[in-house]
Order: sequence, then C-alpha cells, then structure tokens
Amino acid sequence: MTSGDGTSGPGSVGASSVASVGARGRAAPVAAVVVSYNSRRCLEGCLRSLGAAGVERVIVVDNGSTDGSRAVAVAAGADWLESGANLGYGRAANLGARSMVVPEMPYLLIGNADIEFRPETVQTLVAALDADPGLGAVGPRICNVDGSLYPSARTFPDLLDAMGHGLLGLVAPRNRFTRRYRLLDWDHAEAARVDWISGACFLARRTAWDDIGGFDPSYFMYMEDVDLCWRFGQAGWGVGYEPGAEVVHVQGVSTDLHPYRMLIAHHRSMWRFAWRRTTGARRVALPIVFVGLGARLIVAMVRRRLDGARRYRPVVVAGTHRRRPLP
Repeated sequence: MTSGDGTSGPGSVGASSVASVGARGRAAPVAAVVVSYNSRRCLEGCLRSLGAAGVERVIVVDNGSTDGSRAVAVAAGADWLESGANLGYGRAANLGARSMVVPEMPYLLIGNADIEFRPETVQTLVAALDADPGLGAVGPRICNVDGSLYPSARTFPDLLDAMGHGLLGLVAPRNRFTRRYRLLDWDHAEAARVDWISGACFLARRTAWDDIGGFDPSYFMYMEDVDLCWRFGQAGWGVGYEPGAEVVHVQGVSTDLHPYRMLIAHHRSMWRFAWRRTTGARRVALPIVFVGLGARLIVAMVRRRLDGARRYRPVVVAGTHRRRPLP
C-alpha cells in the first residue's frame, strides 16, 4: 500500500493487482487510476468490473473518505493512496498517475469510482489507441443506469453556443445550442475524432498524458476534462470516441454529498475555462459570459432546491445502488 504522505511502504504501488484480473483473457497493458470520495457502495463493482476487463494494475486515490472505502479497495487487491484531503478530481487523478508509472504499460485509464466496465471495454479502447498513433486519449460510450446514452463526446462551443447552452440548457435541453454542443443530432454509433470526451472514464496514451502534464490542478471539479482535451489538441494530439467500448455511470454519487458546493464549483470552472481560453476580440464578450454564468448558477440552485433528491440522488435499494445489469 501507499501511505497518505505519498511514501511507499510494504505492498507499495506495483506490488498488488486486482484479484479477479485475467480471468477473461490476457491482461491489458493498462495502469488504472480510480478516484474515490465516499464511494464505497460503488467502488466494489467498479474494481470487480476492471478485473473482469483484464486490468491488473489499479490504484484508488481517495479524497478523504470516511465510509470505509479503503477496506473495499484492499479486499479487491487494488493499491490505495490517500490524498490527505479532498483535492478534487483532477489533482487526485494526477496524484494516482504519478504513482502508477509502469514502463510496460503504455496506457493510463482514468475513471470515477461509480463506473462499471463491460469485459471487452478496456481492450477495445486499447485497440483504438493502437490503431491511431495520433490519438492522445479515447473515451467509451457512457450509459446511464437506465440504459440511456450519456452524451460524453462533445464539441468546443463558440461563445454563441456556450451562452445559448448555458442559459437554455437547464430549462429547454433540446435547444439548438445544446444540441450542437452535446452532438445530440449525431447517433454516437460510430467511432470518430471529437473535440473532447468526458473525464468520468477515458484511456490516455501515457506519452501524451505526460506531454501535457495531466489535468490542470486549478480545476477542483468540472471542466478539467474539457481543458485536458483542449490542451491535447494544442499539443498536436487527437481525442477519440469509441462506442464499441461501453461503461455504465452512476452519476452524482460523490457530488450529491455537497450539491450546492458542486454547483458553485461547476460554474467557477466554466468561468475559469472561458477566461483562460478565450482570445482576441472575443474577450470583449467575457463580461456577458460572466453575468450569464451567474444567472445560470441561480437557476441551477433553484432547480436543485425544487427537485431535491429526485433529480440528483442515486437510486438506492436496501442500501445498494440499483444498476442496469451488465450482460
């Protein structure tokens, strides 16, 4: 195991593996980083599915859980790294990536603890990177627990689409700005290069990840994936979407613990990205963006207040998340 101060002790990173790995075939050349924050109820399923998918090297980076998550990770044979505090998603993922430098594993899998993998998912993602040396990262098809598609491949919106989506997306989710931004008029059935993919689960080429330095640690939550893919592109790396690889995502397991704080973090991150990445004459529109984000935050908080747990709470039956079965 790895101690909370980052030093290695007996059973340090590289000494353990997920117990059930390899049962379905050859091991994937992948080191996996799972970020967890009070995700015990989902973590066991995530680690079990990673093992069934052929991933032998897994580290769980914990952001200060108090729900006994460590026992789940240890029982699964995964390495455990305590971040020492709630660092946010990107910083925790970076910490895990630095701890999982394995020369014989050229690919790095980053994922939430509330992701479950199909047995063929990881190998399919590996094949996608093998087939296109210009790809820095590739994301799978992400399904919600009810089987519906989560639009995880998206475009970098221009200012008009960004403002239109920001203002209308919460109240009219099929508006033309949101449809363009989320690629909702595309059936998501074909592999393609896209602008950006969800950070909830993706496979990165280790050389590309190291080339750009991983996630920007200034993003606590949200938009770190948009920024990461933007920087991949700036460095000459492509980003791909591979629907032949599929995962199931139970959204909001950790964010539901502090919903209003997460809404503020989301909008703060959107502003940070807009401020940093908007250049030239378009910067004159930034004050309008700032006001629009403030209005959107108010609407989002009101909706959260009205919807309560109905919209954001994971479905729980007898203390266990109800998931769509993985055939």
